[in-house]
Amino acid sequence: MNVQAIIGPQLSTEAEFLANMGSKTKVPIVSFSATSPLLPSTQTPYFIRATLNDSTQAKPLASLFQAYNWRQAVAIYEDTEYGASFIPYLTDALQEIGSRIEHRTALPTSASDELIRTELHALMETQTRVFVVHMTSSMASRLFQNARQLNMMSKDYAWIITDGLAVLLNSMNSTVIASMEGLIGVKAHIPESEALSDLSRRWRSQFKMEYPNETQTVDMNIYALRAYDAAWGLALAVEKCGQFRRPLPTKTTVKSSDFTMPNSSKAGPSLLKAIMDTKFLGVSGDIHFVKGELQASDFQIVNIAGKEVIDIGYWSQETGLSRRKNSGKEKYTATQSDLRPVIWPGRTLAVPRGWVVAPNRKKLRIGIPVNGPFQEFIKNTWNPKKNMTEVQGFCRDVFEAVIDELPYAFPYEFVPFQKADGSSAGTYNDLVYQVYLKNFDAVVGDVTIRANRTNYVDFTLPYTDSGVAMVVPVKKNDLRNNAWVFLKPLTWRLWATSGFFVVLTGFVVWVLEHRRNDDFRGSKWGQIGVVFWFAFSTMVFSHKETVVSNLGRFVVIIWLFVALILNSSYTASLTSILTVQQLQPTVKDIDTLVKNGNYVGCQPRSFVAGLLQRSNFDPTKLRYYNTLDEYAEALNNGEISAYFDEIPYLKLFLSRYCDQFTMVGPIYKTAGLGFVFPKGSPLVSDISKAILNVTEGDQMVRITTFWFGKSYWFGNDSNCQDLSDIPRSKGLSFDSFKGLFIISGTASMSALLIFFITFLSKLFKKERTSPARGLWQRLISIGRHFYEEENALRRRVQRNRDRENPGEGGARNHAKGSTNVKEVESMDTLSLHVKT
Repeated sequence: MNVQAIIGPQLSTEAEFLANMGSKTKVPIVSFSATSPLLPSTQTPYFIRATLNDSTQAKPLASLFQAYNWRQAVAIYEDTEYGASFIPYLTDALQEIGSRIEHRTALPTSASDELIRTELHALMETQTRVFVVHMTSSMASRLFQNARQLNMMSKDYAWIITDGLAVLLNSMNSTVIASMEGLIGVKAHIPESEALSDLSRRWRSQFKMEYPNETQTVDMNIYALRAYDAAWGLALAVEKCGQFRRPLPTKTTVKSSDFTMPNSSKAGPSLLKAIMDTKFLGVSGDIHFVKGELQASDFQIVNIAGKEVIDIGYWSQETGLSRRKNSGKEKYTATQSDLRPVIWPGRTLAVPRGWVVAPNRKKLRIGIPVNGPFQEFIKNTWNPKKNMTEVQGFCRDVFEAVIDELPYAFPYEFVPFQKADGSSAGTYNDLVYQVYLKNFDAVVGDVTIRANRTNYVDFTLPYTDSGVAMVVPVKKNDLRNNAWVFLKPLTWRLWATSGFFVVLTGFVVWVLEHRRNDDFRGSKWGQIGVVFWFAFSTMVFSHKETVVSNLGRFVVIIWLFVALILNSSYTASLTSILTVQQLQPTVKDIDTLVKNGNYVGCQPRSFVAGLLQRSNFDPTKLRYYNTLDEYAEALNNGEISAYFDEIPYLKLFLSRYCDQFTMVGPIYKTAGLGFVFPKGSPLVSDISKAILNVTEGDQMVRITTFWFGKSYWFGNDSNCQDLSDIPRSKGLSFDSFKGLFIISGTASMSALLIFFITFLSKLFKKERTSPARGLWQRLISIGRHFYEEENALRRRVQRNRDRENPGEGGARNHAKGSTNVKEVESMDTLSLHVKT
């Protein structure tokens, strides 16, 4: 076998055949144009792809969707291996950024213009307006010419072409380019280099020599450059291998069986290794292979404006989109600002949204439920005069308010989900499933957002409260005739803490005052009584004892502040208990209902029944009613102990019977009520944003008040209040006053500490002049001094007063008798000793 390597083939189908042949014969196959990702280098190790794999352009295309915020696309490709093999990679890349391919259109290579127009007509009926075209230039030229005839190259449309077509734009005639005006494309970037300039110059010279009559020189396209680099790389590998310098074998006779059983090339493995190790800067960029694949280079984003192809940016693996090559960006980004302005179809600079609300101005079919349990939410009536169905209700008004917030027209019509006789055609699950079947374009009504439903459709953000709760009767708890109601304002812990601090404060004041204040002296029991009397009297600010020491005054001031706060809080709490009627729910939790085996009510055909059964409710304990009045009657006469439903319905129920029942919960979490749209619909995002604008403003309050009354917003009506928020006082707790007690306790302890430090410092100073004594004797001496020293001081003070008022002093001494005179003399002696 004389063939040692093959450059080519051009088509992916041809390359697949030769790649398998090369693996058997160990002959390297170098292709410069076979881009199909279905040519695996692991199964065909002797196949070397000297061009980029089509899968490498999937991420650059996805970055365009990310930059222009497109969420859906239509893939148009030719029905060949080249066309179909790229679509899975594009799908994966779009899914990574939250977009997806909504529809695929495969055109056979032999498709007629009539077939192409038929397919384009079908695409015009869809909402998606972003088209990704992946096909050869011959078919693409016919596709765009037919699209322009159908006015699909106009405003609101976006067309994107892939590398295989974008690299050939400069070689297409002006008529084809004119039909493609406004599209953008992704193509491999060919960096400017001296080698490229030299090759282009030599190519033009050669072209003029061979075609002297041609007035316009055809430039080399990417395929020609790739072929040049492939031949150059193979030549370098052959030279490096060094096995082809020997004369080739002489020609031998080929047998008929030689074609079916080709001989293996002995130089093939070494030549393959040499090709893999070859690295050089070619005219198309850096050339080096990894596992037989040319490594991906940067991509260029182009736009057709008029009859010119202009560059609008670049894409690289490291930095994403950018206006200039090597822009110095440090992180990956993909935004509109990263690209230059684009001339879109219709010669507009406005970026297409990528979808339209109603193709060909058709009205969207909005399904609505009929014969719902709560007509305030949604109801429909037939108007014979207008020969149409009129829809009313809370959900319909919210939907119209949301549509008014959209910046574009939204044509629609309501279609009741009913049978010929006017009855409901199924459950809410059936109604939602109609959107999946494309019988409806959306659903408006009191439809709850449920996990199982999101498998088939998409929901907008909820526009009502969420959760499932229960309504139970209330029992009145009147404490006004309770003999011990005065103990209710405070908890037992707060009562105990207050009592402790009362005694503590009285004791501290006694310690600080009794040595020099007659009001805090007397017999032992008298002093104990003073401690309690003074402390408790401060609670009502009726104390009459005089506090003379600064430390005592500091402690009392702090305690009076604490007492003021406690008194005010106690009074307010007691007033609330005596004046506000306490309302308590008859059932506080669902476990009590299950344990007692009570009957409960819920809507028929509602998912709430399934939730209750999963919570161990006996199905035989569930009772179903059709109207709110029936639920109220059942609760009042004891047929059911609780009524379970979603919070919006329960709030409607309580707006009518708020003085008899209260809501407990939510028991279960749900997402609330939302509007239904097809899976992946771009309308979901816009509708959700509009819902936020409506619910955050006064418009939602007006709509709710109109349909449910002011009592729906608990507290807006003087005749109705939110029973779940009525104060059910359990008494003021210790935690509410913890800070006050810390302040009071700190003040008392600090005053005691200062007092004893001062007293002991004076005493120890005196003791240093006394004879040495034991510890016990010193403690006894300290105790005696604590009392006796102050008695002497008190007597001295009294004597000075008697001298200032001799009449009063003489009368007092005469009344006390001789015993007191002796006591005074002894105290004067002790006072003199202390003074000394």
